[in-house]
Amino acid sequence: MLRALGIFQRATADQLWRMLRPTDRHDRITRDTLNALKDSGLVRVETRLESGHQLWVLTEKGHKEAKLLLPKTVRISALRKPPFDAEGRPVESDGYDEHAAAVTSTAAVLTGAGFGTPLSWQTEIAHKLPYGYTQYADLTMRAPDAGVPAMLLEVDRVNEPVDDLVDKLRRYTDWFELLAPKADPNKEKAVRNDHLGAKVQEFRLWPRIYPATGREGYVPVAFVFTGKTAAQRESRMRRLEEASRRYFAGEPYPGRGEGITAVDYHQAVPVVVTELERITADPAGAAGKVWRRLGRDEWQTLTEALDNPDGDRLYLVQWREAKRRQAEREAAEREAQRPVCARCGTKFTDARWQSVRQSSWRSTGDDLCGPCWKEDVGRAEAERVARRQAEEAAAREAAEAEERARKGRGLFGRRR
Repeated sequence: MLRALGIFQRATADQLWRMLRPTDRHDRITRDTLNALKDSGLVRVETRLESGHQLWVLTEKGHKEAKLLLPKTVRISALRKPPFDAEGRPVESDGYDEHAAAVTSTAAVLTGAGFGTPLSWQTEIAHKLPYGYTQYADLTMRAPDAGVPAMLLEVDRVNEPVDDLVDKLRRYTDWFELLAPKADPNKEKAVRNDHLGAKVQEFRLWPRIYPATGREGYVPVAFVFTGKTAAQRESRMRRLEEASRRYFAGEPYPGRGEGITAVDYHQAVPVVVTELERITADPAGAAGKVWRRLGRDEWQTLTEALDNPDGDRLYLVQWREAKRRQAEREAAEREAQRPVCARCGTKFTDARWQSVRQSSWRSTGDDLCGPCWKEDVGRAEAERVARRQAEEAAAREAAEAEERARKGRGLFGRRR
């Protein structure tokens, strides 16, 4: 309880119940705990809201205690000192506004749905830009166990111009593109020109501050709308979607082949929207299908909305399929060029075709398939052997005849 108030500065018992004890049926235990802390001098009631809820804050003693309980990596909010009038009498504070209430309620319903713990949150985190502007995030959430290593949240009560929300996305994009200290801008530019989106992030500042998202793209940004009517909130989400497409839509993969529809999200901001009223009305709360990714029409769970089924995974599948189709086309084209035997009409085998193509000169039989060519070679060899044998036989007969003649002449000479 003290740690939660240390982070969010002010909260109602209802908000703390949803954040810390979401499985309880009501906030009775939470209220009892707050009253016990009040008796110990650690918390106090700052004011009572129009809704009837008491607004609780830390006392100076509680603030010191909370600072000891919080990790050093978590920034504790400023102490809310009780105001006094000119005569030193305590007066009721009126500094709590509906936006601050919506911010705490957003963290409460997400934590209650399993997205981290109170320690997963920080408020008003600064993102300094080189042109002198600092973009503050209403909330930053780190809930790796819930599949969301990091997320920036902006709470909007439908009272800002949509252009202001678009400007926030522009400034977040500018910040995500900042180079890390000592990063080589020429190398970053070369990688970016080669369309190696994932490699570009190695030169950027944001991965040094936020954990890897586990998905393509920058740290996701969520807009939580609340207030006014459902129709006004829906209209606002649609106008934001139309005006900020350049920041979240991604780009076609460079040099993509036929049939590749996957989107390169590596240098895009994943933007999701929801409504506080939609979350509280859903039985599953923030864990339900209450999130919509800009660029999509369906409502999904947060992890589904942040996922990129049409990104790298689809690209790999489509790239392999494109390679397969290309190989089939090349095989068909090659098959169409395959020679046909001039004698029997049979197509050349790969081995026969290769042997003919590798030959440095044209020879008799190059237009024949392997079997026909071997048949010709065999016939020619048989004829050559037959001729040789015939020549050898004729030579033997001639030699034998000569021998007989020689013997005949010798015998006649002796008789005479």
